[in-house]
Amino acid sequence: MKPITLHSDAHQVLATKGKSFYWASHFLGRKYRHRATRLYGFYRYLDDMVDEEVQVVTAKQNITQAQQAILLGSSSQPTLTNGIDLINQCHIPKNIIFDLIAGIKSDTELVRIANEPELLRYCYQVAGTVGLMMCHALDIKDTNAKSYAIDLGIAMQLTNICRDIKTDALFNRRYVPVNLLGNIEINDLINPNEEQASIIRMSVDSLLRLADSFYQSGEKGLVYLPLRARISILIAVRIYHDIGNQLRSKNYEYWHQRMFVSLPRKLVITLSTIVEISVRSHFWFRPKHRDATLHESLHTNSHFRIS
Repeated sequence: MKPITLHSDAHQVLATKGKSFYWASHFLGRKYRHRATRLYGFYRYLDDMVDEEVQVVTAKQNITQAQQAILLGSSSQPTLTNGIDLINQCHIPKNIIFDLIAGIKSDTELVRIANEPELLRYCYQVAGTVGLMMCHALDIKDTNAKSYAIDLGIAMQLTNICRDIKTDALFNRRYVPVNLLGNIEINDLINPNEEQASIIRMSVDSLLRLADSFYQSGEKGLVYLPLRARISILIAVRIYHDIGNQLRSKNYEYWHQRMFVSLPRKLVITLSTIVEISVRSHFWFRPKHRDATLHESLHTNSHFRIS
């Protein structure tokens, strides 16, 4: 498959499956937009190996074969080859990719998250790693940027989880920690009664507040990015953050409708973000310190390392 066709395919994947990122990508320069589009296409390809495969055994085989291809540095699959080329071009350490794959592969097992530390480790694997890969794709050399990139990935994944509780439950997956839900069963997450709904609302509120702390930290690290990338990522982050705000405005009742950010709302967020940039000090000046406690639960995982 020709490179131009591969890019067109990745562009289409971003436009249909990553609408918030697609909108924000228009503020990137050509070089970095091209890389970000390829990176998203690569990520979605790996993720869809599990999410779009009906047979669990086949999903496990496919993701394991993809991992082997990345380890060997070659594949007969065009999208995977394009991803491997991007890894080599941007010098992305393979251990980051393998952390991502470990998180994706865990979705082939029975998903029952026990507590917040376990949830944060999962969020690092499937989204914090993407933040690290973006650092390499954007040619960020300062290692201080990487912790903040992880924070933004975790924040957005937590938002994802809160938005998709019903969808995930229909696939027999429960990411909301049991220490928050208590005795609520997975089927109760689909259509809860009044008593269950009260507990679920408190659980979602707790996770969204946790996400807020990661958003707040992550935004402070945007200063390490090139200016256009800084603007683009901030817009994407603010749009994603708004999903959580909508959940709050709907009293956390995700079971009635799946939250999304409309085009007019994206425009409002984009314009307000651009106006706000001029007066936000952390958009222009590097942070003096970062809350290291945010990553405490990640360091209990012996495989966690910032590369």
